[in-house]
Amino acid sequence: MQGLRLLPLLLSLIAPPALAGPPELEFVYPDQSVWTTRLDLRGEPVNPLLELATTLLGRAGLSWHGRAYPAARMFERLREGSEQVSMLVASPALAACCLLSRKPVAAVELRVYRKAGTPPVHRREDLTGKTVITIRGYSYGGLLDFIEAPGNRVVHSATARHDSAFAMLAAGRGDYLVEYPGPAAEVLADHPVAGLAFDVLSRLDVHLVLSRRYPDAPAVMERLEAIAETLAAEGAHP
Repeated sequence: MQGLRLLPLLLSLIAPPALAGPPELEFVYPDQSVWTTRLDLRGEPVNPLLELATTLLGRAGLSWHGRAYPAARMFERLREGSEQVSMLVASPALAACCLLSRKPVAAVELRVYRKAGTPPVHRREDLTGKTVITIRGYSYGGLLDFIEAPGNRVVHSATARHDSAFAMLAAGRGDYLVEYPGPAAEVLADHPVAGLAFDVLSRLDVHLVLSRRYPDAPAVMERLEAIAETLAAEGAHP
């Protein structure tokens, strides 16, 4: 009888351990949205890329959850490898730590708003020597570095909210406002500014980002890219 009782223990010692599956992905995204000023039930900005991630990662059969971070912290965690997947504008810092999809999964315009009579902006150098309003927390695809570089002589006026940024522009406290179309449309629907115009400064492509430390990352990225192309054909992009 004692031998029978010891049999399960002996089998557990000689049986090979169960193979662990890939770790659950954490899809990280900025706690400020380039798409909208609206908030979800948790008080976080609505992010249509979460819907795309739900479909994309679900079809890939990957276990995941989403989490918002301040932009600087999000990039730091991706560089450390403590976070695994996101959808972001490509940058050299990301390319060093992560795989980026060859094709973008979404895109957003970067606009410069101005009052009537103010010269148009066709390139970032047109902001030299001007007063430029921005919203804190955005890097604007690297444009913020140009704005803050002392040699470019840009007078930088930053504010915390989209509505206050347009109020500053309307009051003449800046020559230009750097902004995204979605938040701009929502603010101007409630608080129109007469004689307002905008110029499209650039188109920012958003790529799928996967940490190089994720198990079998190149193969996983290849599979995700194939699914993303299928979703694009179905019109699933934001």
